[in-house]
Amino acid sequence: MTRTLAVVALMSLTAFMPAASVCAPTAAGRHGGAVAAADASPYNVGPLLHPSKKYFGVSRPKAPHSMEPVLDWAQKVGKQPNLIVYYAGWGDGFDASGTRNAWNSGAMTVVSWEPRGTTLTRIADGASDSYLREYAKAVRRLNIPIAISFADEMNGDWEEWGTTETTPQEYVRAWRHVHDVFEAAGATNVIWTWSPNIVRPGTHNDLSPLYPGDAYVDWVGLIGYFTDWDPHSFDGLFGTTLTEIARFSRKPLLLLETAAMPGRHRAQDVRALFHGVTASPDLVGFAWFDHKARADWRLDASPEGAAEFRRLSADDLYGFDVRRVR
Repeated sequence: MTRTLAVVALMSLTAFMPAASVCAPTAAGRHGGAVAAADASPYNVGPLLHPSKKYFGVSRPKAPHSMEPVLDWAQKVGKQPNLIVYYAGWGDGFDASGTRNAWNSGAMTVVSWEPRGTTLTRIADGASDSYLREYAKAVRRLNIPIAISFADEMNGDWEEWGTTETTPQEYVRAWRHVHDVFEAAGATNVIWTWSPNIVRPGTHNDLSPLYPGDAYVDWVGLIGYFTDWDPHSFDGLFGTTLTEIARFSRKPLLLLETAAMPGRHRAQDVRALFHGVTASPDLVGFAWFDHKARADWRLDASPEGAAEFRRLSADDLYGFDVRRVR
């Protein structure tokens, strides 16, 4: 699904001063090696990978470059999100100011990076290395934790990098190359988020050939929506995919992009979402796609669903200030 989004999860409407960087991994990254020369040690993202509470995220137009949509949404749901997902095109510069805006409010950004206008083979062969190095250096300079979801929904046929345009081997090769360029630049303050679309209920797709490997992935970020034609239960919608991923990965899981169609089922679907995330120790949280795109996924589109969302999000399990996680 094509979007330009933002996902936020914060603890309060009050802005805080940025937390001090914590000494982190060595220059080959979190897994060892020598640290790249820099003014400060890279931020240690390890504690953020599987915190004790759940991420409570949202994606809204113009966020996080502008935080007004986030504050507006927080007032409606009664809680600040602490995860903001936004979408970037290939060739776009790193939104350092937006990332800082989110961080100063207690939220981390997720960049869904869409490599349109090129091919995964060209990326893997180094054709974009100059761009990647500059991007990685900007991420390292800011030294705030971010998550990057590169070329998501790769298991579908609707994206330029999807199943009809490339092979799993080329996808994995491109992913690893992008990751390695960041590691070489010392940009180890990134949470690498591999984000397939959910496997349709009642079917089976082998996702393992598309998996870059545990050394290259920190989170598995699922993309899936409650629709009128899918099951209105968490296990019915996500169960097949969770079972498939468990065959080859034990990484923490994030519902990177989710929502429910408006209408008579939305309140039920919202309950299913919260109950499913709450019940799963492997799921670190979710981000609600609060946009009108092909369907009206905005919470405002369903008063009953919005009321249920506000009620369930009041649970203290959801939301925390990401800067205070150590």
